Amino acid sequence: MRKILITLAILVLFVIATSALWIFRGRQVSLFVDRFRTIEISSAKISSITYEGSGTGGILVANDLKLSLNDPAPNLSPSIGTTKDNQFALASGGKVFAFGPLASAGENAGDRLATAPTEGDDASIAVHRSVLSWPTPFDFNFMTGQSPSWKRHIYYQLRWKKSSGPELEMLWRYEQYFYPGNGWASGFMTREGSTGLIRVEIQP
Repeated sequence: MRKILITLAILVLFVIATSALWIFRGRQVSLFVDRFRTIEISSAKISSITYEGSGTGGILVANDLKLSLNDPAPNLSPSIGTTKDNQFALASGGKVFAFGPLASAGENAGDRLATAPTEGDDASIAVHRSVLSWPTPFDFNFMTGQSPSWKRHIYYQLRWKKSSGPELEMLWRYEQYFYPGNGWASGFMTREGSTGLIRVEIQP
């Protein structure tokens, strides 16, 4: 009997410790797991890409999905403009990736750059989510009275491989909130210092 009680006590302590870890460190655990695996929600070929901004910051629009270039990770400073041969391009870390020949973006073309994948390009935008969500029992919203009960990370991954060889990968991370009765909300919730554009890789 004594051994059974000791075993039960250890089990209870383990459950309490695990629950406390999940409540107070669940976000960090989820981030750690995300480094190795995420779950794909959707993926689509890019038919057009547009930039709205002044060269730094602004909005990159892949198909109809708007992705912010404002407040990127501290080690990133992407800029967008045109090359000498009038191609829509992104520069980061001393490297330049040309999306394609500049095209008209409509009435406000002076404030926008646009192009589309050229023949042979492989361009796509994929949406992934965390494997693990974490509980948020202490989140309160006094403005609306509604508070999320769970959160998870959601990722937007842009990949563009030119037929001539160069490759671009861009990755955005945001938080997504779960509200009882309403389900998962928009996947563009921000958290200072950890959301937004987190990776830009250009391969020659």
